[in-house]
Amino acid sequence: MIDLSTFTDPAAPPTAIVDAVGDAAARFGFFQVVDHGIADELVDRVWDRTAAFFALPVDEKRRLLRTKENSRGYYDRELTKNARDRKEVLDLAHQLRPDLPDDDPANRHAVDGANQWPDLDGFRQTMLDWLDACEDLSLRLLAAFTVGLDEPAELLAPRFGPGHSSFVRLNHYPLDDPLTGAEAAEVTALGDMALHHHSDAGALTVLLQDEVGGLQVEHAGTWIDVEPIPGALVINTGDMMQVWSNDRYRAALHRVRPITDRPRTSLPYFFNPTYDTDYAPLAGSVAAGDHPHYTSINWGHFRQARADGDYADYGHEIQIADFVVPG
Repeated sequence: MIDLSTFTDPAAPPTAIVDAVGDAAARFGFFQVVDHGIADELVDRVWDRTAAFFALPVDEKRRLLRTKENSRGYYDRELTKNARDRKEVLDLAHQLRPDLPDDDPANRHAVDGANQWPDLDGFRQTMLDWLDACEDLSLRLLAAFTVGLDEPAELLAPRFGPGHSSFVRLNHYPLDDPLTGAEAAEVTALGDMALHHHSDAGALTVLLQDEVGGLQVEHAGTWIDVEPIPGALVINTGDMMQVWSNDRYRAALHRVRPITDRPRTSLPYFFNPTYDTDYAPLAGSVAAGDHPHYTSINWGHFRQARADGDYADYGHEIQIADFVVPG
């Protein structure tokens, strides 16, 4: 648990917070933050509008169905580790041009497509506010991670400038399979987890989880519950941060175990750079006498290959282990 109340300027992360973030990232790859600067009023609005969306009839939600060509939208047959998760999701991203309408071509991302909004009062503005708040928090945390690797606080921020590929996912884990009858028979069978074990592909993730729980992180061969704490946000290190840190920080495996008594909802914000970003171990993270553990990776290529494995079973699910330098 890390208190961020003294950390307001991304250019100057306090030493105590840098040390705490680095220690948590190295040992667990997961931690929780409090006094993070995101208003309770916004959190309440996010929960209210998320509940309203998932309460819509299935046909209305499927009007926003995402496709391989447009990854922004609704989906109820997500795959992780080539097994179908027991959940339904809605993916939404930052507007490329906030000054223009959502349906303007300038707001259609060349890779990801365009946001699809449900017809719910206040939903669009609430989610755009949430995206902005998570971006601000992520930039502060990015600075703390970077300083912990003996690099300048501002080194990586330009990679998360205009056009970065971060997005929020609204997750709903119902008690029963969201697909029924012939639909369920025609797609990949449900696995034994609500969300199967995986690491996140990007730099870091900011997670708002409800009081139900179920999230677990792997540590020393044991699955540890990430208990919901009022007012806290869960932060986890992604694959990209593990590469930048030359394995000093862990991209920990995590999963969501099945819940049998009530549904669960969570909102992860995936903090990802622009697609033209090439990343490799930072100079400050390579200890004397060591060598870079990874070759350079292009984020656009890596993310597309990972997304193909999530949307449908298109073959090998890419991992940073595919880029390890032998020896």
